[in-house]
Amino acid sequence: MEKLIPDCPYPGCFFCVMKEGNPNKRRTSIMKFFRELPSQDDDGQVLPISGLWNTAMAHPNDPEFIELGIFECMAALIWKGLKNRRWLSHDQNIYIPYYAAHIIGSYTMNMEDFAETAVNAGVIPPLVELLRGRLTWVEQRVAVRALGHLATYASTFPAVASHGEILELCIQLAMSSLEIVYSHFYQYADRRLSYHCDLLTRGMGGVEMESRKAEEWASQLQCWSLQLINCFAFKPEFLSTICNPEFLVKLPGMWGGLVNENSPAGIGLLRTICHHKFGRGPVSSCPGVIEALCNIARSSDDWQYMAIDCLLWLLQDPNTFHKVIEKAAPAVLDLAEISTLGDHKKLGDSILNVLQECIQSHGTGRNSVGNQIKEDIEEILHSRERFKWERSMPKEDLHIKQAAALVVKLEGNSLFSSGNISGAASKYSEALALCPVRSKKERVVLYSNRAQCYLLLQQPLGAISDATRALCLHSPVNRHAKSLWRRAQAYDMLGLAKESLLDAILFINECSQSTDPDLSSRQNKVPDYAERLVKKQMRAAWLFREAAIKHGGIDCEADVGDAYGQGTDDSEWETASESDVGNDGRKETSNNDGEWKNDEGISDKIDKLSSREMKR
Repeated sequence: MEKLIPDCPYPGCFFCVMKEGNPNKRRTSIMKFFRELPSQDDDGQVLPISGLWNTAMAHPNDPEFIELGIFECMAALIWKGLKNRRWLSHDQNIYIPYYAAHIIGSYTMNMEDFAETAVNAGVIPPLVELLRGRLTWVEQRVAVRALGHLATYASTFPAVASHGEILELCIQLAMSSLEIVYSHFYQYADRRLSYHCDLLTRGMGGVEMESRKAEEWASQLQCWSLQLINCFAFKPEFLSTICNPEFLVKLPGMWGGLVNENSPAGIGLLRTICHHKFGRGPVSSCPGVIEALCNIARSSDDWQYMAIDCLLWLLQDPNTFHKVIEKAAPAVLDLAEISTLGDHKKLGDSILNVLQECIQSHGTGRNSVGNQIKEDIEEILHSRERFKWERSMPKEDLHIKQAAALVVKLEGNSLFSSGNISGAASKYSEALALCPVRSKKERVVLYSNRAQCYLLLQQPLGAISDATRALCLHSPVNRHAKSLWRRAQAYDMLGLAKESLLDAILFINECSQSTDPDLSSRQNKVPDYAERLVKKQMRAAWLFREAAIKHGGIDCEADVGDAYGQGTDDSEWETASESDVGNDGRKETSNNDGEWKNDEGISDKIDKLSSREMKR
């Protein structure tokens, strides 16, 4: 290729080609460059490839390079790296397969016609070789990313699916990716491949930064593997391969870590599986999966609605209903008073409709609903009827019910202060039966207070149930600080580190944004006990924890113990003194008379009592 700039020392320099002012000459030169680059052995080839990589990330929808043969060039470069190890180890060529696969992925992530061009250019076979692990996990990461984009489109999915091993490879990679990255990179800093370190940190390294980026990339490797599997899961013919019991059991734990909070991760794949009747059978046969779905459904993260969808589909399916009802019904019952969750409107109504169908369809017979579950469902349905009655109830009668509930709640507060926790819980239950259904704020407080009683009584499941109900009633949903904290403690009692961590982080977020005068006067609005719990759970939910234990990189006993002082809730006992708003948009008239405001004086701290009860 003719040198375009006299001072440039490299004949056919790509950067010089890009400066060509004549568009026709420029396109001809670029096409020639792409055609000839894979056959050249000159030094410095990584420079134009890295430039193309930057361009692909910045302008992934620009068709120019697509039309001029970039996909053929990148596929040829990957093959060259796989077949010619001498060339791969020369100069900085070790980076080229990574950049080439990344470029393919970037140009195919948005445009279906680009993806079609890539498939016709033969990119899938070399990407599959990278996916097999022919080089390292770093190249696997970008290969699965690129293949995942190609599998997204209807026109290119068949080409991906025709390589039958891709699905099996991705399933294995999703299960083993964290261990691979830990044992091949994270565990021994002095053995890390230098080009891996440079890729992770873009040359601005340091052991700490390399470790943080390795966690992020490991998370991405797992999540992109799941995304590719998810493309297959939309096709029923692949579900028998995906619904491997070993894989299904691990799916709920594939949450991607905090660095990938926007990824649907394992729960997103489970949702796709449960959408098919062929997938619901294997899922319902894994009790551990159902239990995990129940925990996620009660959680406060972005994936909550996905778990709820799974449980409702399983309950509606007559072939899976009897396998999941015992675990699923209590979980969705706790969510029956939720109104809107994300794009899900009137979610509580949908839940009640499904539960009502369960009673009607399975009221009798071999697979009938258990008496306790039936009673719980009927109680929720009855509360919905109560709400309708209250709308036509005279104000005087409504005031009487409110006043009666208040008296009973005050009795519960008194019992709690004196140390009679069981008695207090009973009084809160009595108050809930009296309290108008439309008085949401007061019901939030009653549920949350009873959740604290269950905590002190060492009944974490009851605490989780009541805290969840309080969070569903609260406006906005899942933002009631005290209930978040109490549920975080209950999850910790059960060893559910991830769920506890998410609630504790949300609790801290609510504290940070609080306008409470007592908190505002503090230099640090975040309680120390909450920080300690977050630190404890971050260790327990660490992305590499399982791999580290397996490879002897962590002392299992070191994390055991009370990291935050169980029960040290130093907040005041909560009241609901502000006016409530009913579902019909009208304010609760009772609060305008101040009848609920005589509870403001109660400020009994529960930290000493909690600590004493917890240690029994």
